This record gives sequence, C-alpha cells and structure tokens, in this order.
Amino acid sequence: MSKPKLFATRQLPGSVFEDLSKYYEVEVWPEYTAPPYEVLLEKARNSDALITLLTDRVDCNLIESSQPRLRIISQYAVGYDNIDIECATRHGVYVTNTPGVLTDATADLTWALILAVTRRVVEADRFVREGKWWESGTGWHPLMMLGFEVTGKTLGIVGMGRIGRAVAERAKGFKMKILYYDPKRLPEEVEKELNATYVDLDTLFSQSDIVTIHTPLTKDTYHLVNEDRLRKMKRTAYIVNTSRGKVIDTDALVKALKEKWIAGAALDVFEQEPLPPDHPLTKFDNVVLTPHIGSATWDTRVRMAEIVRDNLIAFAEGRVPPTLVNKEVVNIRKPGFQV
Repeated sequence: MSKPKLFATRQLPGSVFEDLSKYYEVEVWPEYTAPPYEVLLEKARNSDALITLLTDRVDCNLIESSQPRLRIISQYAVGYDNIDIECATRHGVYVTNTPGVLTDATADLTWALILAVTRRVVEADRFVREGKWWESGTGWHPLMMLGFEVTGKTLGIVGMGRIGRAVAERAKGFKMKILYYDPKRLPEEVEKELNATYVDLDTLFSQSDIVTIHTPLTKDTYHLVNEDRLRKMKRTAYIVNTSRGKVIDTDALVKALKEKWIAGAALDVFEQEPLPPDHPLTKFDNVVLTPHIGSATWDTRVRMAEIVRDNLIAFAEGRVPPTLVNKEVVNIRKPGFQV
C-alpha cells in the first residue's frame, strides 16, 4: 500500500523529515521564499497532509479544493490565523500547531528588545560603526547616548498567556511593577507571584513606562493598539511587539513616533512582512526592528519541528495528534488515513 503524501512548504531544521519518510511520501518546497498561493493550492489538491507556516494562506478555497484527500494540516507555529479553522473542521481536516516550546525564546527576545530600545543599543552601535564616536573627539561625556532605566519602572503586559507570564517572570529581576490586561484574569495567587495587577487597557496604556504586546491576532485584537491608545501613553514610554504585526495600527504608530507621543518602539512583527527597507519605521533612530525572530533559536526551532513530526506520526497511526487545535474535528472524522 502506498504511503500518504506529505507536502512541506519549507525545509525544517533537524532530521524530522527522515522520521516522517517512514510514514509519508515527503515533498519539501526547495525555495527560501514561500510557495506562491497557486502552487500551494495545486500541492494541497494532491496531498494527504501539509506542513505550513504563518506566511502560507490556507483559506477555505484551498481546503475545499483539496477534498476529500487532505486530512491534516500541521502548522509550524503557535499561531494559526493564516488557516481557516472553521472551514477545516467542517471538512474533517485536522489542524495542529506547536505551542509551549517557543515561550522562553520569545520572552528572551522581548527583553532583548526592551533593553535595546530603552538603552539605545542599536543606535549606539551605529554611532561607533559610522565613526561618529571617533568624530566626537571624546571617549565619554555626561550627555552621550542617555537612555531610559527600566529598573523599578512600570511594565504593562497586554496578553498574559505563556509568553506574557514568562516576560513578567523576567521583570522580577528589574524590580518592576507589573500591570496586565487579558480577557481572562489570572488567579489571585498567580498575580501575587508575578507581582502583577489586573487593569483595563486604558489604564495600562496611560500608566505604563513600557507596554509589551503578547496577544494572538483575532478580530478583537486587530489594531488593538490604535491612535487613541497610543495617545494615552506617556511621552517617555515605549511600546514593544513580539506577537502579531496587525495588533498595532502601523500608520498610527508612525504618527505617534513622528509627533513624539511616545519615546520609542521595538518591533519583531509587522503588518507587512518582510518590511520594505524604505518603510517609514526604518527612518527612526528610536525604533529597533528585528525580522520576526521571536522563536529563532536552534533549540526552539528544532523542538517545533519535532512537534510537527509527532503530530503527523500520531495521525498516521490513527491517534489524536498531541497539539490538535480544532478538537471538535474528532467528532466529524477519526484520525488516520484509513477512515
């Protein structure tokens, strides 16, 4: 009996494709860039399983066009807003993701961005590399590259899931006061452990010295950070985003930076990715930009690949995948390719 066909939209780190080849006929998209939608559509029609990334558009058209063959979509990411989950469930297509493993890596990057923007690390690096320090004629000056001290300040966390809590844990070392907002309030004992106070969004934006975003992208969080909320921030405050680009209204942020409503921003995610080199955000010295590298450590990316592998093997063996997103799909179709 022939193996089910698996199409992966990118090469993954580690040796997971060797393991998967025992269960699947594996085809991997060879390019660094994503396959065009038309290519993905054609591959999905001729595949039993897919490995996808956030940059792959898996809409209802693709899902319906791939029926009745396509059975499982294994997403190499925690988020899955690029996949039409309702449509997948309706057609009995299993969708999995890779939660949990990138918590520490993303929280670490968040703190790297916080310190980089508040202490002007990237700007200072350019100051040295471009010869401006040399041109200044002095090795030290009381007014050179003055930044913002984070110790003892107020950190506002929007979204207190795994990553938000990991960021709050790291803030303890800086003796920070934590304000947070999440649709679901934390238990009192967890708030006490994190030294975190639950507040509404307006209070968080108006009282925080640093606002950091850790919420998924949904219809409710799209442009959650808008002009109104940016205007509420202190002029000495910074905003950091390692969640999803579309949570922040980019035009409003550019306006806030131009008109100095806020002190600066540090961003790992953007409404448009990749970000064009001539984008207005690239023109500000008080903005730190990284290319969506929240989970970009070898440990994390290999573990993500292993979770993708484990989900696909479990499904091939007729078991419910460990990190199934649309759990109700099991009532529509049992796992496996023989049912």
